[in-house]
Amino acid sequence: MKKIFTLLIASLITAITFSQEEPVKIVFDVTSNNTSVHKSTVRHVKAMSAAYPNSQFEVVMYSGAMEMVLKEKSVVAEDIANLIQKNNVDFVICEGTMKRHKAEASDIIEGVRSVPDGILEIVTKQNEGWGYIKEGQ
Repeated sequence: MKKIFTLLIASLITAITFSQEEPVKIVFDVTSNNTSVHKSTVRHVKAMSAAYPNSQFEVVMYSGAMEMVLKEKSVVAEDIANLIQKNNVDFVICEGTMKRHKAEASDIIEGVRSVPDGILEIVTKQNEGWGYIKEGQ
């Protein structure tokens, strides 16, 4: 009986320890024009933001990833719009990329923020202690 009680207490302590997640901050780097990459990025952010609601996630898009946030072209527009509603998820697009693609703020999925430079955004996040994920194939 004593062994069962000890095992029960050990299991309870282990469960409590692992249920108290340590919040993380992760920035996702997306440069691909490949819609499979766009879909997998959204899938990753959706799963992680649900599993770790006290953590923060930011997707930074630049270069070829422009279509990921264009209202009329994005294959993940609905998912992005839903994820942006969460307090722990942010999507940002590089203003330099917008200029090169001649995209206006009105062309972008509502709620997606713009930043002056996508690479600088990522470096800034890393300097603040954010983890980094490069999305690709």
